[in-house]
Amino acid sequence: MAEEMKELFYRDPYCRAFEARVVSCEAAGKGWAVVLDDTAFYPEGGGQPADRGTLGGVRVLDVHRRGGVIVHETDGPLAPGTAVRGEIDWERRFDHMQQHSGEHIVSGLIHRDFGWDNVGFHLGDVVTVDFNGVLTWDDALRVEREANEEIWADRETVITCPPPEELARILYRSKKALAGTVRLVEFPGADRCACCGTHVARTGEIGCVKILSLMHHRGGVRLELVCGRRALVWMDRVADSNARAARALSVKPEETGAAVEKLRREEEALRQRLAAAQQRYFRLRAETLPSEGLAVDFEDGLSLWDLRKGAEALAGAGRAAAYLLLSGEGEVYDYVLLSGTRDVRPLGKALNERLRGRGGGKDAVQGRFGVSADEIRRAAEELAPQYLRED
Repeated sequence: MAEEMKELFYRDPYCRAFEARVVSCEAAGKGWAVVLDDTAFYPEGGGQPADRGTLGGVRVLDVHRRGGVIVHETDGPLAPGTAVRGEIDWERRFDHMQQHSGEHIVSGLIHRDFGWDNVGFHLGDVVTVDFNGVLTWDDALRVEREANEEIWADRETVITCPPPEELARILYRSKKALAGTVRLVEFPGADRCACCGTHVARTGEIGCVKILSLMHHRGGVRLELVCGRRALVWMDRVADSNARAARALSVKPEETGAAVEKLRREEEALRQRLAAAQQRYFRLRAETLPSEGLAVDFEDGLSLWDLRKGAEALAGAGRAAAYLLLSGEGEVYDYVLLSGTRDVRPLGKALNERLRGRGGGKDAVQGRFGVSADEIRRAAEELAPQYLRED
């Protein structure tokens, strides 16, 4: 058997418990570094996380390959020379087998159908895969359908380590040039790839694959996907969220998309009516404010965007040299300072220095003051005459 396949996790990736002898055990950081004469614990590598579980009653916290030796990081010591029973966290292992195998099929189909290479793979809360070419969302959904057809065909996974002369005649995916024995993992009809990970014996065990997102990344695209139990959990969560939204909208679950789009259109129309009403209000409000110097106006519940539009309406309808429009409470007030005829930046800087403020701008100054309304009024009354004088 090839060297890369000598470990128990390669010989029998479905092994959940095993007996092994402790070769060495040394203190390492806050735990212990244990080496066995054989192991079913997969060490982190190739984008696949390490297994977890127990060895002789102590927890296995991580597993790494160091200089060709597999080291188990444990939370307790094990006596060298003794036989111990190892038990891996099977739910975690099988989940990783589902995710990794599903990723192979997706990557293989994208390579076959579009010619793009998988240039990055990470198995975390979701499976992240980077490709060196561009796909559309419709492309991704087509690949998802093809991948699930391959999964449901329930074909046997083929894992081999061909001799060099045979390997030279085989086409397979690999992120880099490989030396020595090469382990090939093949999902017939979908993918053949050099890989050191653990995989399901038949594609049907993957269950299904669901692509969650597609984004542009470094000249290509990044896909996020989940497989197997993770896909079921994700779909259950989405279905529950959609059902709650449907109840709130008083529609059937399959009608939430149309109902939300209707709400969006109604919200946009309402926002436009509100903006028009605010403009009319501030044009009328301008008639009640001072008609010279700096006019200061406090309003309730306005965003910075609303303040900017309100200040523009005041400047357009009023006669004051500048307008300071604010909204907030206590000692936190957002503001916009604007004039239709003057450069208000020097006044804005002076107000920020006096009122523990921050902000800036070009044709207008906007930001936030950290003092009371009375302090703002006093500072505006004192500073405005110095900075709004006619040239």
